[in-house]
Amino acid sequence: MAMIIDGKAVAQRIRDGLKAEVAKLQKERGITPGLAAVLVGENPASKVYVNMKAKACEEAGIYSEKIYLPADTPQERLVNLVHELNQNKKIHGILIQLPLPPPLDEHTVLQEVDPDKDVDGFHPVNLGKLLSAKFWNELPPFVPCTPAGCIKLIESTGTEIEGVNAVVVGRSVIVGKPAAMLLLAKQATVTVAHSRTKNLKEICRQADILVVAAGKARLVTAGMIKPGAVVIDVGVNRMSDGKLVGDVDFEAAKEVAGSITPVPGGVGPMTIAMLLSNTVASAKRSAG
Repeated sequence: MAMIIDGKAVAQRIRDGLKAEVAKLQKERGITPGLAAVLVGENPASKVYVNMKAKACEEAGIYSEKIYLPADTPQERLVNLVHELNQNKKIHGILIQLPLPPPLDEHTVLQEVDPDKDVDGFHPVNLGKLLSAKFWNELPPFVPCTPAGCIKLIESTGTEIEGVNAVVVGRSVIVGKPAAMLLLAKQATVTVAHSRTKNLKEICRQADILVVAAGKARLVTAGMIKPGAVVIDVGVNRMSDGKLVGDVDFEAAKEVAGSITPVPGGVGPMTIAMLLSNTVASAKRSAG
């Protein structure tokens, strides 16, 4: 039976440490880290997520702004708002909640965010620095939050990443690709698989560390998991009965894996914790 990795507990430890850092920054430098979250349209899930981030900021002592724009906001208006936030001294991190409603172009909007305030780690400058980093100490100041959280969860199990076989199922720029880069920076031997990968089962079975971010419910079954492997399930899929499940068949997989994240309660809390961490790091950098 696998050890269940408690993402809520790991995230809370990170957030408790950040709260102490924020208090120190306020006392010694008179600086309060600030995060602005921009939500365009009425996506219910996005609205819940933005509210969760605002609540987490409040608990950590971080100043937060929630900016809601209608779905028919012109791209020029959104870009101008980003430019205003880039110049706002109270704001150290800018979050553009994705997905943006069409016809807004996500790539264009994200490019307008100041790389020094890109706490999501999605700006081409920061993604380029992530790609060019050979070692962990060469990483850019901000890396995408969900993959960074995955690394923290793997390390929380006491697993040595260096030298092991890691497989990432999924190739998105939000999770799959940056997760592979972070594992490489930790000196793992990394294979990236995806929906068109042949013999996916055999490839997954080679993984000492398996990160699944394919967006397909219960794609990875118990027979695809190497006994004793660390399994990080990034997927969140709502079934017809309303139940949330991951990209891994959790009930069967936990009988084979050495450690595994549940859905919910695994990777999700870590994304917010790493967002707060990036925001505090940005404030500290601005303070010199």
